[in-house]
Amino acid sequence: MTNLNSKEDFVKFMSSLINDLKVNPEKWENKSLLAYLEAIQSWTDDMEGYYVNNNLPVPKNMNWNVFADILTAARIYE
Repeated sequence: MTNLNSKEDFVKFMSSLINDLKVNPEKWENKSLLAYLEAIQSWTDDMEGYYVNNNLPVPKNMNWNVFADILTAARIYE
């Protein structure tokens, strides 16, 4: 996974993700917003398995409220 340590790192990561979708859409399983949101939900529900299967520590202290704020605000932010 990606190692992000600041808001700036996250913004750069998002820019990279957007660019990857534009340049390599054939590599994306979930191209529509609905499919992408459903995949976020499913992956989050099963995320502990990803970390365990890859011998990584399972995150313990995530601020889920900030993540929810970002996703909610993006519905109307221009």
